[in-house]
Amino acid sequence: MKNENFDVLIIGSGHAGGMAAKILTEKGLKCLMLNAGPVADVARHAERKPAYELPYRGITPPGRLEHVFQSNGFDANVWVDEKEVPYTFDAANPYNWVRVRLFGGRSLFWSRQSFRLSDYEFKAKSRDGFGEDWPISSADISQYYSRVEEIFQVAGAMDGPPQMPNGNFVPDNDPWSESMRRFIEASKPFNIPVCKQRRALGRDGLASSVNLLLPDAEKTGKLTSIANAVVRELTVDKNTGQPNGCHFVDRLSRREMSVKARVIVLAAGTLESTRLLLNSKVGNSSGVIGHYLMDQIYGAGVVCSVPEARNGKATKGLMGGSAIIPRFRNITTKSDKFLRGYALNVTSRTGAIEPRNFAAYGEELQRKLDEYYGSAFQMTIMGEVLGRYENHVRIDKEKVDAWNIPALRVETKYTDNEYNMAKDAVEVGSAVAEAAGFEVLSKNVVPNPPGYSIHEVGTCRMGDDPKRTVLNKWCQSHDHKNLFVVDGSSFTSAGWQNPTMTILALSMRASEYLATEMDKQNI
Repeated sequence: MKNENFDVLIIGSGHAGGMAAKILTEKGLKCLMLNAGPVADVARHAERKPAYELPYRGITPPGRLEHVFQSNGFDANVWVDEKEVPYTFDAANPYNWVRVRLFGGRSLFWSRQSFRLSDYEFKAKSRDGFGEDWPISSADISQYYSRVEEIFQVAGAMDGPPQMPNGNFVPDNDPWSESMRRFIEASKPFNIPVCKQRRALGRDGLASSVNLLLPDAEKTGKLTSIANAVVRELTVDKNTGQPNGCHFVDRLSRREMSVKARVIVLAAGTLESTRLLLNSKVGNSSGVIGHYLMDQIYGAGVVCSVPEARNGKATKGLMGGSAIIPRFRNITTKSDKFLRGYALNVTSRTGAIEPRNFAAYGEELQRKLDEYYGSAFQMTIMGEVLGRYENHVRIDKEKVDAWNIPALRVETKYTDNEYNMAKDAVEVGSAVAEAAGFEVLSKNVVPNPPGYSIHEVGTCRMGDDPKRTVLNKWCQSHDHKNLFVVDGSSFTSAGWQNPTMTILALSMRASEYLATEMDKQNI
């Protein structure tokens, strides 16, 4: 491996890395992909066990996954062990960094919500004066969104307002349930749009890098993949000052190795790519790497009950289905409480309502659970977090991971802008639900800690000014022509949307530009 040269080194195998591998190998480039974890073999490694056979009876093992609320004892081996790969933060401002080091990364587990950003995001500063505009517009990326939607088979309806652009969808013609229709009618006096969800169908039950992107790259014969390769640092050519490969360590044997490549593509996920750049001391002439950490606020919401569905009266025609209320604040009017806006995920569902939604216990609680079974109607927020310089990550000089690689320290917290947004979402959601005739059972106006959404973006943001940004509009380093960062770290603003479609579209766009520039001998 040490004496073998590649055209492109791709670090990371999730959506961003998988797309880069697909595009670059199909353009004829010889690529090496490194991933820090193993290949998941569900047939061999997955098995069903009752809770009583598990060491902690289905509860997450203590200390290993302190901040991965999505985990439990049944899937604890899926997530990155926080004892093995730690990170630090101020105890007063916790951060939930959710990581997966299997081949395919978090693309194996995402919720599949598939939205485009609009010019309300790309040109947000031009509208409200905060932050920076992206160096691209929706017109620049629209064709790439369409191609990504084709690959991932995104289902949806052409019902989006300008702040939720329509796309290349598999038509969703399923009728609304009666509870959803009532909610939609109740929302009209509030001037709130209620739209069909947009969700990647994928193929064979999966919408990941490992089944939709990497197989195409492997068919070309141009991709070499190495599992369990934990990258320590990028290497730099002493004569040119340009990155020329990396040092990595085998996760299991601890053997140290290195590889060379003409071009480096980072796709390890926002914070891992940022950690690698900071540890490598490259690409940071602006001093901006690590700053402007953003995500979306999650957790605030409303849980309701549809009275007609209680006491076993829930039917398929009455209950079921989901919708998205796209951002509606600060579109045609201006809020005096917060900048930007939020979306609401709306769900009508059968099944049990969680006991925490009832102020009761014992026999009374059981009666409530039985009575309300099948009548759940709920709304949860997905709100934009503003990009602030002070919200940042840096290398913790006192902490290292299991391979002696310096760990990351996260310094970020929400502000009144985010908290006011959450309060507004709960007030609006409750008002519409009550207007629809639903009973509001519980409200939560406090969002979960930063990172909970697993949508971290922005720490290597793109822009036209090399003094204030890390990457140009092609996700290319201002400092190094042969260094690209194609994951969510390139985002200039977060938006309210799930970032996956944008990450995929940017990676596709950057990879095609990279291939063209290499063909021209510009890189």
